[in-house]
Amino acid sequence: MKLNIKNMVCSRCLKVLRQELEQLGIKVSSIELGVLVIDEMAGNHTEILAKIESVLHTNKFEIIHSPEEVLVEKIKHFLLCKIEEPPLDSTVNLSQILSTEFNHEYKSLSKLFSHFENTTLEKYFIKLKIEKVKQLIQLRQYTFSEIGHLLDYSSVNHLSRQFKEITGESMTEYKNAELANRRPYDEIS
Repeated sequence: MKLNIKNMVCSRCLKVLRQELEQLGIKVSSIELGVLVIDEMAGNHTEILAKIESVLHTNKFEIIHSPEEVLVEKIKHFLLCKIEEPPLDSTVNLSQILSTEFNHEYKSLSKLFSHFENTTLEKYFIKLKIEKVKQLIQLRQYTFSEIGHLLDYSSVNHLSRQFKEITGESMTEYKNAELANRRPYDEIS
């Protein structure tokens, strides 16, 4: 049984989900971001699915049923992977990358994404980038200029303005704050 899952954004998600399902006696054949494959099991199919849905719900995941939602989730995973491995490529813009990767016109991808996520692709990607900026600031391995370069900002001023617009504070204020206020990727909308 193959299930498409929403909100799986990291390797810890995979580990936790596999562990909890196997504790219930559900054999996981394979698991990757957004896709869970369960070995066919003897027993009541409805009961097994209910157990799976309970584990998913407890961990803030959900089963995706429509092909359109699956495509949106694939776009989100693709963008997450892009963010996780900077530097971003400034020679190709986001619309070209997504159109090529998903073999659809960007306009249709953008419209579909906005319909299901209640935000545009561009705004979603900016929010992902800002969360990555927060992570890089916390690591204290890069200057603000280097972070801007890694995430393909035209200048540190552009990055600073966007950071303040999204977070409500400057990068320096964020860096000096006692508590870092980062959002999990699966809560970005």
